[in-house]
Amino acid sequence: MANPTQIYSRDVKWRKGVMRTLVSELFANGRITTTLTRAKELRRHAEKLITKAKNPTLANRRICASFLRPTLVEEGKKDVLKHLFDTIAPSYAKRNGGYTRIYKLVNRQGDNAPMAIIELV
Repeated sequence: MANPTQIYSRDVKWRKGVMRTLVSELFANGRITTTLTRAKELRRHAEKLITKAKNPTLANRRICASFLRPTLVEEGKKDVLKHLFDTIAPSYAKRNGGYTRIYKLVNRQGDNAPMAIIELV
């Protein structure tokens, strides 16, 4: 498997943009389906942001805000940053890491890429 930080032979801006979008959608929906390589890279970023959100200081809120996209959560129409700090992080208060779970799926039909579901535990 390729190094996840060098996926797709793309530049840094593209990779960071994709990760920002995927993390925001994961926090908004709780579960997304993507390729296995993206899911493994997404896990790194999501767990770091949840760990930051568990200590709700202004500095940590700004760090998370600089990474997340302004996505709305469907259930309450609130921002994903507010959802992260008010709902997701307090639910993991007594948990030390391991906030996400990856399930492997069958390969994608068109290009045989390994697929996975990543979800918040």
